[in-house]
Amino acid sequence: MRVVIAHSPDSDDAFMHFAIGEGKVDTGDYQFDHVMADIETLNRHAVEGRHEVTAISIHAYAHLADRYALLNHGASMGEGYGPVLIAREPMEREELQACTIAVPGEWTSATLALKLWLPLAITEVVQFDEIMQRIDSGEYQAGVIIHEGQVTYADEGFHCVVDLGQWWAKTQNGLPLPLGGNAIRRDLGEDHIREISRILRDSIAYALEHRQEALQYAEKFNRGLTREQTDRFVGMYVNQRTLDYGVDGREAVCRFLRMGAGAGEVPEVSEPEFIV
Repeated sequence: MRVVIAHSPDSDDAFMHFAIGEGKVDTGDYQFDHVMADIETLNRHAVEGRHEVTAISIHAYAHLADRYALLNHGASMGEGYGPVLIAREPMEREELQACTIAVPGEWTSATLALKLWLPLAITEVVQFDEIMQRIDSGEYQAGVIIHEGQVTYADEGFHCVVDLGQWWAKTQNGLPLPLGGNAIRRDLGEDHIREISRILRDSIAYALEHRQEALQYAEKFNRGLTREQTDRFVGMYVNQRTLDYGVDGREAVCRFLRMGAGAGEVPEVSEPEFIV
């Protein structure tokens, strides 16, 4: 059976799926094809059910729960860190009310976290890897950055207005900020879902156990980071939490979605199902 795994072209996702792509784990009767696109594109593709397995934003899951189930592994969680709202000059929260803020996608978790922090935020979607340069050009005064920009923005002269993962942890009793997850299409049926889930988890476990080997592969996708920066970035989003959300991680997902629904930003969903 051929299965498409859709994920972003980033070093952390490459690290997670390295073992499958390089034949390091037993995939049994399954052949896996990798499709890469930015997370907002993957969110939109999931509306169509285009891919059997896909990375999605937790924000987007509220719109996709009828078609996809969340796997209990493959999560990206901000442990006291997360998407960063940056500006060229120091800014206060009140000043942002009058600004249009660049965000990396309407359904990204970064955008939902921003709306929870600043409910009246005016936002405009910008390709995630263009946000810093468009702030630098003066087109936007502020923007929310994800992916590698989180470890490079200060070196490029930008100021942190708020680290949304840090804000979330402080206001939610230390819970991690749910950002992305791996989702699997429900119509595959229980047997295929369980077996594909096992293979994907084995791939993450292999990468964590063979870190240097997986990092060498992930460097191909690091968009200009040094080896040290790649190691740091991957460590932020692929760790033991990626193997299992944990009780607090699953609670964080539920709370994030409840708060989003309460703010009128996402539809209400039942408690998410996490496929082991």
